[in-house]
Amino acid sequence: MTAPGAGGPLRLTWVQPEDLVGHELRQAAQDGRDTTEAERRWTAAGGHPAPGRAGASPGPADPELRRIAGEILDELAAVASPLAADEPTGLDDIRSRCADWPAPVHRAAAGQEALRSRLEASWLGRAAGCVLGKPVEKLTLSGIRAIARSTGNWPLDNWFTASGLDPEIAAAHPWNRRSRPTSLAENIDGAPEDDDLNYPLLGLLLLDRYGPGFTTADVAQLWLDELPAGRTFTAERAAYRNLLCGIEPPDSAVYRNPFREWIGAQIRADIFGWTNPGDPARAASAAWRDAVLTHTANGVYGEMFAAAVIAAAAGGQCDVHGALRAGLRVVPPRSRFAAAVRFGIERAVAEPLGTAGGFESVVDELHTAYGDHHWVHVLPNAALLAAALTHADGDFTGSICRAVSGGWDTDSNGATAGSVAGLLAGGPQAVPERWTKPLRNRLATTVGGLDGIGFDELAERTLRHAGGGDART
Repeated sequence: MTAPGAGGPLRLTWVQPEDLVGHELRQAAQDGRDTTEAERRWTAAGGHPAPGRAGASPGPADPELRRIAGEILDELAAVASPLAADEPTGLDDIRSRCADWPAPVHRAAAGQEALRSRLEASWLGRAAGCVLGKPVEKLTLSGIRAIARSTGNWPLDNWFTASGLDPEIAAAHPWNRRSRPTSLAENIDGAPEDDDLNYPLLGLLLLDRYGPGFTTADVAQLWLDELPAGRTFTAERAAYRNLLCGIEPPDSAVYRNPFREWIGAQIRADIFGWTNPGDPARAASAAWRDAVLTHTANGVYGEMFAAAVIAAAAGGQCDVHGALRAGLRVVPPRSRFAAAVRFGIERAVAEPLGTAGGFESVVDELHTAYGDHHWVHVLPNAALLAAALTHADGDFTGSICRAVSGGWDTDSNGATAGSVAGLLAGGPQAVPERWTKPLRNRLATTVGGLDGIGFDELAERTLRHAGGGDART
C-alpha cells in the first residue's frame, strides 16, 4: 500500500506480524517460555530474531514470511508462562495474592479547595516532567549525560537546551526529531501534544461520559470515538487494531500483542488516582479496568501501582515513601513488577536521599540489572520511577530530573514523577516557576476538542469526579 502523495510504501508500525515476532521472542524468553523451536523456525524462514527486524530486505514482507510470522505469534501466545501463578491478570486473582491490600487512607480535612490546588499542581507536574523528557526520548543514557554535561546542566536541574551544546556531541546524540521544536528551553511555548498527556485527558472524558462505574468496553468505545489511531503506540496500537478487527477486551490485550507488558498502561493511571484521593485500592481497581484493554500481568500492575501511588499522594496524608508503599500493596508481591519497584527503592535508599550527585550510581545499577529489556518495557521504567521518587525525597525538581536523567522512557517517567511530586508539593505555587511558566497554562491535544485547555480548568474538571462512588472495587 502506498500513502497518497508519498513516494514509498505506507509503514504500519507495531501491527504487522513479521515486525512483532522478535518482540514476542524476547517477551517469551523473559517470562520463561521456551522459544527454541519458534526461533529456529523463524530464522529458517528468513526472519530475524532481533525485535523489530523481520528480515534482511527492506520494503513489504514476503507473503509467506508474514503467514509464518502469524503462526509463530499464535503458537507462542498459546504457551503458558511458568511465572503465571505469581503474575495473574484477573483482578480477583491479583487481590488474592496481595495480603496487604490497602484500606482507605482518608483525605485530610483541608477540603475541596486544597484538593483542587493539589490537582492543578499535579497536572502541571505531569506536563512539565513530560516536556523535560521529550527531547531526549530514545537517546542512550550516555547520550543524555553527555548533552547535559556539555550545557552545564549535570546533575540535571533544568530544561534541556541546544544553547552551548558541543557540535560533536550534538551530532553523536541527536535530539528526538519530533520533540526538538517544542521541548527545548528556548522554544517551549505551552505543553505540546504527547500520548503521556493525551491519556489523562481521555480518562477525564471517560468519567464525564460513563462515570466511575465505567467498564473496559466503555474505554474501548471512547478510544474509537475520540482517540486518533495515529496517536497510539506499541500495545495501544495493537489493541486498537484488534478492536477494529472485532476482537473485544480482554482478548484485545492478548492477540498478537508482544507489547502487553510495556509501559503504555502505566501512563494512563493518573486520572484514577486523582479522582480517588486517599483510596489507593479503589484507584487501583479502576486502573485495572482501563489497563486490561491493552495489557496483561506486569503491564497491568504498572497502571494499578501508579494509580495507587497517586491516590495516596492526593489524599494529603502521606509522604512520597508512604505513597510508594501504598502502590506496592496492590501488586502481587512475587511478581517481577514488585521486585523491580523494591529494587529501585532499595538502591535509592542506599545513597543519601536528596543528594543529586549520588543518583548516577543508582541509575548505573538499574541499567545493569535491566539492560536486557526494551527501553519501553514496564519493568526497567518502574524500577527507575521508584528510585527517582525515593531518592528525591519528595522534592519536585529532584523527582522529575532524576526520572528523566535515568534514561529509558524519559517523557513517560518524567510525567508520572511530576504528577506525584506535584501532588506532594501541595499547589501550583509550590512548583518552581521555571517549570510552570513556559507551559503558559495551555495544553495541545487532538483529543476530544480539548486543544488549548488550561491546567487550572483541568483541575476543576478533575475535582468534579474526585471521591465518586464505585461499586466495582
